[in-house]
Amino acid sequence: MLVEGQDDKHVVRHLCDRHPSLPDFFVRERNGFDQLLDTIGAELNAPGLQAPGILVDADTDESARWNAVRHRLLEEDINPDSLSATGRVVNPQGKPRVGIWLMPDNESPGELEDFVTRMIPSGDPVWPLSERYIDRIPLENRKFTEKKTSRAKLYAWLAAREEPRQMGLAIGARDLEVDGPLCRNFLVWLTNLFG
Repeated sequence: MLVEGQDDKHVVRHLCDRHPSLPDFFVRERNGFDQLLDTIGAELNAPGLQAPGILVDADTDESARWNAVRHRLLEEDINPDSLSATGRVVNPQGKPRVGIWLMPDNESPGELEDFVTRMIPSGDPVWPLSERYIDRIPLENRKFTEKKTSRAKLYAWLAAREEPRQMGLAIGARDLEVDGPLCRNFLVWLTNLFG
């Protein structure tokens, strides 16, 4: 599976560790969206490759991200048509099966942190406090952009854990729930792709 960076890699690996029945696969980080796009052709044509997965953030424009990935796949004669809430797995004739997932949910703008935020246990008492903390920082004092607000809230929540840790480690430590609807969709996508 191709991912944009280390955080993506660790979240996927720790999520899979919590579900040991999932098929085994490698995760390769590509140091950003543009670098990932640039490697799609080479990855799809690597000898012995059975099922490449492409995991990217939807960012602020999920349609633009989908079209960029789809364009690269079309260059390799793979037509993924459209994306759904459950991701996309394409079985092209004479080529490896290909999967595409746009974080957080294939339908909304956002990123990995928005996916992980949905793993915070329902009714967690610290989550509203983390949101309020970030919301109350005056705009002139914020060092993050508006589109990174959800990321700041998640990291404020992670900082309040018994042992503050990264997202992937929080999954492994069971601070985050991995059986919600979004996680289930993601796990089904992984199974369909690599199973």
